Amino acid sequence: MRDYIRKRITTGILTILFSFCLTFFLIRYAPGNPIKVLAGTENPNPELIEHLTAKYGLDKSIPIQFGNYIKNILKGDLGYSYMSNEPVSKLIGEKLFATILLTLTGVILSVIVGTFLGVYAARKAGSIFDRLMCSACYVFDAIPGFWLGLILILIFASKFGILPTSGMYDLRAEHQGFARVLDVVKHMILPVSTLFIIQMPMYFRIARSSVLQTMSEDFILTLRAAGMKENKIFNKYVLRNAIIPTITKLSLSLAFIISGVALIEIVFAWPGMGRLIMDAIMKRDYPLLTGVYLMISVSICVVMIITDIIYALIDPRIRLE
Repeated sequence: MRDYIRKRITTGILTILFSFCLTFFLIRYAPGNPIKVLAGTENPNPELIEHLTAKYGLDKSIPIQFGNYIKNILKGDLGYSYMSNEPVSKLIGEKLFATILLTLTGVILSVIVGTFLGVYAARKAGSIFDRLMCSACYVFDAIPGFWLGLILILIFASKFGILPTSGMYDLRAEHQGFARVLDVVKHMILPVSTLFIIQMPMYFRIARSSVLQTMSEDFILTLRAAGMKENKIFNKYVLRNAIIPTITKLSLSLAFIISGVALIEIVFAWPGMGRLIMDAIMKRDYPLLTGVYLMISVSICVVMIITDIIYALIDPRIRLE
């Protein structure tokens, strides 16, 4: 088991290094110049452009910029944003909690409800409930997330006025303590509902198909022929083997949790990482983009390592292979 974990950690570190190097050079070789954005697109001052280029070290070659950036990272410095002139770590920290709160809530609800309904539908395969859920999930899968968010805003915010349209909390109210928590929860209802509706069908289908496939395996038929009770077979053998695909999908959702759900955040004006990334891309903010992609790479690799360890604990054949 130790060798298995050591290999996964080594692979994760190498993946982070490769991803960091690739994104660093791709960002800087991509079309666009952040200095021209800063100086203004209409009649830019050549002296100002020259000054800003030297200030941010863009007058040096890209390999030299890479070496300087590595030195700063080793010191724990992700640099300063070109647009706001604030530390990148501060900008990411301010947006990170909002994204994790929104995305994690939506993912957890989708996993719990979708997996439960999928397992139940598999046990009742062919029933009216199974057919209705399968049809509903196909419909939900065809709905674009941003369109669904707009429809929910029109119905529950504009027409009935029972929920806020946007933001994370009411800027005009000075809520404190538990009242502020309730205000945040109220603002989360619509975006979380949107995420739940578009993500739940995937977990439903994964759980349902995995359970049906496992129940048709030869060893399950053997256990039934031996006279083992159906509930014991399901709880001890079927569910344990069928849960691995759900863990895979969940790990992928958690791995990209830092990048957020940009379209949903934009629709609901949610102050998260998705909107931050979109703004950084549009403004060619190199330090901010590099810092964000580095955080995403680290989060993906950490979640993947944890997922591989969980796989090995659930199914010993994985670590033996």
